[in-house]
Amino acid sequence: MRQNASELVRRAQDGEHLTITVTGRPAAVLGPVAPHRWRRWDDLADIFLLPADTDWPSDRDLVDGTFTDPWEGR
Repeated sequence: MRQNASELVRRAQDGEHLTITVTGRPAAVLGPVAPHRWRRWDDLADIFLLPADTDWPSDRDLVDGTFTDPWEGR
């Protein structure tokens, strides 16, 4: 990576996801900056098989209903 950093960043900017290895082992992923990344249903389906959160009804009552935009004023 040291010798090809600029080329790798250009490839990531063009949409490629690159796996960076250290001594042959995956250490990081270099890819394009994106606010959202689409997932396939197969990647998420098991989440919906988990049991429901039994504390949700009481936790929901702790939300006071006042919401603010954390990015406002930036």
